[in-house]
Amino acid sequence: MEKKRDLWQRFSGYLVVAAGILLLIAVVQVLGLNELVAAGQGSGVTAVTLTIEPVSDIAVATAVTLTNNLAIAPLPVLHDNSLAPVPNPHTYQAKMPTHNFKIHVVTDFDTPNSIALQYGISADTIIGGNANISRESNLLQTGAELIILPVDGVLHTVKPGETLDAIAALYGVSVADIIGFPSNNLEAPFLRLIPDSQLVIPGASLGQFTFRAPKSVGNSGGAQQWAVVGTGAYIWPVSGRCLTSYYSGFHPGIDVSMAEGSPVYAADTGTVTYAAYAAGIYYDYGNLIVINHGNGYETFYAHLSGINVYPGQIVYQGDYIGATGNTGRSSGPHLHFEIRSNDYGQNPLNRLAGPVRSCS
Repeated sequence: MEKKRDLWQRFSGYLVVAAGILLLIAVVQVLGLNELVAAGQGSGVTAVTLTIEPVSDIAVATAVTLTNNLAIAPLPVLHDNSLAPVPNPHTYQAKMPTHNFKIHVVTDFDTPNSIALQYGISADTIIGGNANISRESNLLQTGAELIILPVDGVLHTVKPGETLDAIAALYGVSVADIIGFPSNNLEAPFLRLIPDSQLVIPGASLGQFTFRAPKSVGNSGGAQQWAVVGTGAYIWPVSGRCLTSYYSGFHPGIDVSMAEGSPVYAADTGTVTYAAYAAGIYYDYGNLIVINHGNGYETFYAHLSGINVYPGQIVYQGDYIGATGNTGRSSGPHLHFEIRSNDYGQNPLNRLAGPVRSCS
């Protein structure tokens, strides 16, 4: 009996110790949850429910139900840009050309040559700066506004995708000449082109002016018919052979120095198509006679002091048609003589026989 009592007492002691340990664990866990609840009350926690159930040998468990929303204080954000690159939205932008061209308004007595002389450029440059105008000098319209380039050349409109090399090759000039023109605003090393902008191309050319005399003789509604046809051989229209100016791309005839009033003769048989002062935009020629020879050729007799024929008149080679003079844009008494084939200038010296001398 004594032994059973001692065994029970000893076992009861173990139970008491175990119960104490369990109680201690429960108290510790409850205290931890209380701290959590206390912290949560300041963050919007409104209800906490704690349930402890035996699990395994130590049957302690907790469940926490949080109603509403448990607000957790946000973590602090560090603002430190010491290693971040500074934003730099600045990129290269090509500059537009900044040309400041003069504008010339065509008057009744203007010609390509007179306009060019006024601004110190070639007549071709008038075409180069105004590609939309007619190449025929006698179609230059009064009142038209012309861009006057500061140098001989062409005003080129840049097309999308075009390069400087392609533009230079188009006009047969160097890239350096295009870059070197200040108001083109081409900056190295980028050299970017802006579509639809305009570049001055120094030294380039689009072609030359031509002159087409008015046709006053012909059949309406049909092909031009001529009553006579020239021989195809030409005689000198004046007695002199002293030339002050020769044929060139800029001068489509020859100038023969003669005293004012000297007789002028038809170089070949044909029909007079123009006989009047070349007023208006082909003022350069002054008093002008044009003879169509019916075979595709025409002859021009300019700067006359007198006219002895009329449009529609048939003349034969050697007939007297007028007198030399100094009218129009002329530097002294002389005859300006041209031979044209289908409106294209020919060198008269290739058609006229005999020696000539220069007196320029």
